[in-house]
Amino acid sequence: MLEQIKDWIERLRAGSTGGPDREHLPTPKTAGDQRLSDCRLIVLDLETTGLNASKDEVIAIGAVAINNNAIAMDDQFDLILRRPELDISETVLIHGIGPEALTRGHETEDALLHLLEWMNGDPILAYHSVFDQKFLEKALRQTLGYTQPHTWIDVAEMLPAFFPDAKTGGRGLDNWADFFGLEVSARHHAAADAMATAELTLAVINKARKNDVTTLKDLNGKLKYYRQLKNMHRHG
Repeated sequence: MLEQIKDWIERLRAGSTGGPDREHLPTPKTAGDQRLSDCRLIVLDLETTGLNASKDEVIAIGAVAINNNAIAMDDQFDLILRRPELDISETVLIHGIGPEALTRGHETEDALLHLLEWMNGDPILAYHSVFDQKFLEKALRQTLGYTQPHTWIDVAEMLPAFFPDAKTGGRGLDNWADFFGLEVSARHHAAADAMATAELTLAVINKARKNDVTTLKDLNGKLKYYRQLKNMHRHG
Protein backbone atom coordinates (compact mmCIF):
# COMPACT_ATOMS: atom_id res chain seq x y z
CA MET A 1 0.00 0.00 0.00
CA LEU A 2 2.83 2.41 0.89
CA GLU A 3 4.52 2.03 -2.49
CA GLN A 4 1.17 2.50 -4.23
CA ILE A 5 0.59 5.76 -2.33
CA LYS A 6 4.12 7.03 -3.06
CA ASP A 7 3.63 6.30 -6.75
CA TRP A 8 0.22 8.00 -6.72
CA ILE A 9 1.60 11.11 -4.99
CA GLU A 10 4.49 11.36 -7.46
CA ARG A 11 2.04 11.20 -10.35
CA LEU A 12 -0.22 13.70 -8.58
CA ARG A 13 2.61 16.21 -8.29
CA ALA A 14 3.51 15.60 -11.93
CA GLY A 15 -0.09 16.35 -12.83
CA SER A 16 -0.77 12.87 -14.25
CA THR A 17 -2.51 10.74 -11.66
CA GLY A 18 -4.57 9.04 -14.33
CA GLY A 19 -7.55 9.55 -12.02
CA PRO A 20 -9.68 12.31 -10.53
CA ASP A 21 -8.01 15.59 -9.56
CA ARG A 22 -9.26 17.83 -6.76
CA GLU A 23 -11.84 19.39 -9.10
CA HIS A 24 -13.17 16.00 -10.24
CA LEU A 25 -13.32 13.85 -7.14
CA PRO A 26 -15.76 10.92 -6.88
CA THR A 27 -19.33 11.81 -5.97
CA PRO A 28 -20.50 10.40 -2.61
CA LYS A 29 -23.09 7.62 -2.98
CA THR A 30 -26.40 7.67 -1.12
CA ALA A 31 -27.66 4.66 0.83
CA GLY A 32 -30.23 3.11 -1.50
CA ASP A 33 -30.93 -0.31 -2.90
CA GLN A 34 -27.28 -1.42 -3.02
CA ARG A 35 -27.12 -4.94 -1.61
CA LEU A 36 -24.96 -5.21 1.51
CA SER A 37 -23.46 -8.43 0.19
CA ASP A 38 -22.38 -6.78 -3.07
CA CYS A 39 -21.42 -3.18 -2.39
CA ARG A 40 -18.08 -1.73 -1.32
CA LEU A 41 -18.02 -0.24 2.17
CA ILE A 42 -15.22 1.84 3.69
CA VAL A 43 -14.45 1.10 7.35
CA LEU A 44 -12.40 3.97 8.76
CA ASP A 45 -10.59 4.91 11.96
CA LEU A 46 -8.70 8.10 12.82
CA GLU A 47 -6.04 8.95 15.37
CA THR A 48 -6.22 12.55 16.59
CA THR A 49 -4.38 14.91 18.94
CA GLY A 50 -7.37 14.88 21.30
CA LEU A 51 -11.13 14.46 21.53
CA ASN A 52 -12.28 18.02 20.75
CA ALA A 53 -12.98 18.38 17.03
CA SER A 54 -13.03 22.19 17.28
CA LYS A 55 -9.37 22.40 18.38
CA ASP A 56 -7.76 18.98 17.87
CA GLU A 57 -6.49 17.56 14.57
CA VAL A 58 -6.27 14.31 12.59
CA ILE A 59 -2.78 12.78 12.61
CA ALA A 60 -3.37 9.28 11.17
CA ILE A 61 -5.94 7.58 8.96
CA GLY A 62 -6.55 3.85 8.75
CA ALA A 63 -9.23 2.28 6.58
CA VAL A 64 -10.13 -1.03 5.01
CA ALA A 65 -12.65 -1.82 2.28
CA ILE A 66 -15.33 -4.49 2.56
CA ASN A 67 -16.21 -5.73 -0.90
CA ASN A 68 -18.63 -8.52 -1.79
CA ASN A 69 -19.08 -9.35 1.89
CA ALA A 70 -15.35 -9.85 2.53
CA ILE A 71 -12.46 -7.74 3.80
CA ALA A 72 -10.23 -6.89 0.84
CA MET A 73 -6.69 -7.29 2.16
CA ASP A 74 -5.27 -5.55 -0.91
CA ASP A 75 -7.71 -2.62 -0.59
CA GLN A 76 -6.57 -0.73 2.50
CA PHE A 77 -5.43 2.76 3.51
CA ASP A 78 -2.90 3.50 6.27
CA LEU A 79 -1.15 6.87 6.54
CA ILE A 80 0.36 9.15 9.15
CA LEU A 81 -0.01 12.81 8.22
CA ARG A 82 2.90 15.25 8.20
CA ARG A 83 1.92 17.61 11.03
CA PRO A 84 5.20 18.54 12.82
CA GLU A 85 3.65 21.73 14.19
CA LEU A 86 1.10 19.87 16.33
CA ASP A 87 1.46 19.22 20.06
CA ILE A 88 0.89 15.51 20.65
CA SER A 89 2.37 15.43 24.18
CA GLU A 90 -0.99 14.61 25.80
CA THR A 91 -1.90 11.74 23.47
CA VAL A 92 1.39 10.17 22.34
CA LEU A 93 1.10 7.46 25.01
CA ILE A 94 -2.31 6.47 23.60
CA HIS A 95 -1.58 6.20 19.88
CA GLY A 96 2.23 5.95 19.97
CA ILE A 97 2.67 8.55 17.21
CA GLY A 98 5.53 10.84 18.22
CA PRO A 99 7.06 14.04 16.80
CA GLU A 100 9.45 12.15 14.50
CA ALA A 101 6.58 10.24 12.88
CA LEU A 102 4.65 13.49 12.33
CA THR A 103 7.74 15.03 10.71
CA ARG A 104 8.16 12.07 8.33
CA GLY A 105 4.44 11.69 7.53
CA HIS A 106 2.67 12.37 4.25
CA GLU A 107 1.63 15.88 3.27
CA THR A 108 -1.93 16.38 4.50
CA GLU A 109 -3.30 17.67 1.19
CA ASP A 110 -1.83 14.75 -0.77
CA ALA A 111 -3.06 12.23 1.79
CA LEU A 112 -6.63 13.58 1.87
CA LEU A 113 -6.85 13.76 -1.92
CA HIS A 114 -5.70 10.16 -2.15
CA LEU A 115 -8.17 9.13 0.56
CA LEU A 116 -11.09 10.69 -1.33
CA GLU A 117 -10.02 9.05 -4.57
CA TRP A 118 -9.53 5.68 -2.84
CA MET A 119 -12.89 5.82 -1.02
CA ASN A 120 -14.59 6.50 -4.37
CA GLY A 121 -17.63 8.02 -2.68
CA ASP A 122 -18.57 4.72 -1.02
CA PRO A 123 -20.42 4.69 2.35
CA ILE A 124 -18.15 5.14 5.38
CA LEU A 125 -18.51 3.07 8.54
CA ALA A 126 -16.76 3.79 11.83
CA TYR A 127 -17.04 2.89 15.49
CA HIS A 128 -18.74 5.91 17.09
CA SER A 129 -18.84 7.46 13.63
CA VAL A 130 -19.86 10.96 14.82
CA PHE A 131 -16.33 11.40 16.21
CA ASP A 132 -14.55 10.37 13.00
CA GLN A 133 -17.03 12.24 10.81
CA LYS A 134 -16.50 15.55 12.61
CA PHE A 135 -12.72 15.27 12.44
CA LEU A 136 -12.53 14.10 8.83
CA GLU A 137 -15.04 16.67 7.56
CA LYS A 138 -13.09 19.42 9.33
CA ALA A 139 -9.79 18.26 7.81
CA LEU A 140 -11.30 18.01 4.31
CA ARG A 141 -12.92 21.42 4.60
CA GLN A 142 -9.87 23.22 5.96
CA THR A 143 -7.28 21.53 3.73
CA LEU A 144 -9.16 21.05 0.45
CA GLY A 145 -12.28 23.22 0.76
CA TYR A 146 -14.18 19.94 0.31
CA THR A 147 -17.70 19.89 1.78
CA GLN A 148 -19.60 17.11 -0.02
CA PRO A 149 -21.58 15.02 2.51
CA HIS A 150 -20.78 11.31 2.57
CA THR A 151 -23.00 8.53 3.87
CA TRP A 152 -21.83 7.58 7.38
CA ILE A 153 -22.98 4.54 9.37
CA ASP A 154 -22.15 3.91 13.04
CA VAL A 155 -20.91 0.39 13.76
CA ALA A 156 -21.32 1.06 17.51
CA GLU A 157 -25.03 1.45 16.78
CA MET A 158 -25.29 -1.46 14.33
CA LEU A 159 -23.97 -4.04 16.80
CA PRO A 160 -26.57 -3.66 19.58
CA ALA A 161 -29.30 -3.19 16.96
CA PHE A 162 -28.61 -6.66 15.54
CA PHE A 163 -27.30 -8.33 18.71
CA PRO A 164 -29.59 -6.83 21.38
CA ASP A 165 -29.08 -9.69 23.84
CA ALA A 166 -25.28 -9.74 23.68
CA LYS A 167 -23.63 -9.64 27.12
CA THR A 168 -20.55 -7.60 26.28
CA GLY A 169 -19.85 -5.96 29.63
CA GLY A 170 -19.58 -2.56 27.95
CA ARG A 171 -20.15 -0.62 24.74
CA GLY A 172 -16.56 -0.16 23.58
CA LEU A 173 -14.78 -1.66 20.59
CA ASP A 174 -12.79 -3.92 22.91
CA ASN A 175 -15.97 -5.26 24.51
CA TRP A 176 -17.45 -6.29 21.17
CA ALA A 177 -14.13 -7.66 19.93
CA ASP A 178 -13.91 -9.84 23.04
CA PHE A 179 -17.53 -10.93 22.62
CA PHE A 180 -16.80 -12.21 19.10
CA GLY A 181 -13.38 -13.58 20.03
CA LEU A 182 -11.47 -11.22 17.76
CA GLU A 183 -7.75 -10.52 18.07
CA VAL A 184 -7.01 -6.79 17.86
CA SER A 185 -3.34 -6.51 16.89
CA ALA A 186 -2.68 -2.98 18.20
CA ARG A 187 -5.37 -0.88 19.86
CA HIS A 188 -5.30 2.86 19.13
CA HIS A 189 -3.51 2.17 15.87
CA ALA A 190 -5.82 3.45 13.14
CA ALA A 191 -5.33 0.58 10.69
CA ALA A 192 -5.68 -2.12 13.37
CA ASP A 193 -8.82 -0.53 14.81
CA ALA A 194 -10.28 -0.19 11.32
CA MET A 195 -9.61 -3.90 10.70
CA ALA A 196 -11.30 -4.89 13.97
CA THR A 197 -14.27 -2.66 13.14
CA ALA A 198 -14.49 -4.23 9.66
CA GLU A 199 -14.60 -7.72 11.19
CA LEU A 200 -17.42 -6.62 13.49
CA THR A 201 -19.20 -5.11 10.49
CA LEU A 202 -19.09 -8.46 8.70
CA ALA A 203 -20.69 -10.09 11.74
CA VAL A 204 -23.51 -7.53 11.50
CA ILE A 205 -23.95 -8.00 7.74
CA ASN A 206 -24.21 -11.77 8.15
CA LYS A 207 -26.79 -11.37 10.92
CA ALA A 208 -28.65 -8.75 8.88
CA ARG A 209 -29.01 -11.14 5.95
CA LYS A 210 -30.70 -13.67 8.24
CA ASN A 211 -33.12 -10.91 9.32
CA ASP A 212 -33.97 -10.01 5.69
CA VAL A 213 -32.02 -6.74 5.92
CA THR A 214 -30.28 -6.95 2.57
CA THR A 215 -29.73 -3.38 1.30
CA LEU A 216 -28.19 -0.18 2.62
CA LYS A 217 -31.69 1.31 2.68
CA ASP A 218 -32.91 -1.62 4.79
CA LEU A 219 -29.96 -1.14 7.15
CA ASN A 220 -30.72 2.55 7.65
CA GLY A 221 -34.35 1.64 8.33
CA LYS A 222 -33.28 -0.91 10.96
CA LEU A 223 -31.00 1.62 12.66
CA LYS A 224 -33.75 4.26 12.64
CA TYR A 225 -36.11 1.78 14.32
CA TYR A 226 -33.41 0.91 16.86
CA ARG A 227 -32.95 4.61 17.74
CA GLN A 228 -36.72 5.02 18.18
CA LEU A 229 -36.86 2.02 20.54
CA LYS A 230 -33.92 3.33 22.53
CA ASN A 231 -35.57 6.75 22.92
CA MET A 232 -38.84 5.12 24.01
CA HIS A 233 -37.02 3.12 26.69
CA ARG A 234 -35.13 6.21 27.79
CA HIS A 235 -38.32 8.23 28.23
CA GLY A 236 -40.53 5.36 29.31
